[in-house]
Amino acid sequence: MAQQQQQPGQPVPQPVPKKGSIWRTVKAVGWGFFGVRKNSAYQEDIARLTPLHIILVGLVAVVLFVVGLVLFVKLVVAP
Repeated sequence: MAQQQQQPGQPVPQPVPKKGSIWRTVKAVGWGFFGVRKNSAYQEDIARLTPLHIILVGLVAVVLFVVGLVLFVKLVVAP
């Protein structure tokens, strides 16, 4: 594969720094739960978020979801 030659006077493309915030990770995991995501936003999240943060936020979200379902069922079934 041929690499592009850098022309004089053109800016050098810089890699996107990983600056993912917790809120951005929570939003990405939330959209993942619904299964709805723009491809451009997905690609941006891949470039900025770390896999460890996504896994941790995902596990916390699953625990909260299960606890919420259990509490909801107890509330509905309770006499």
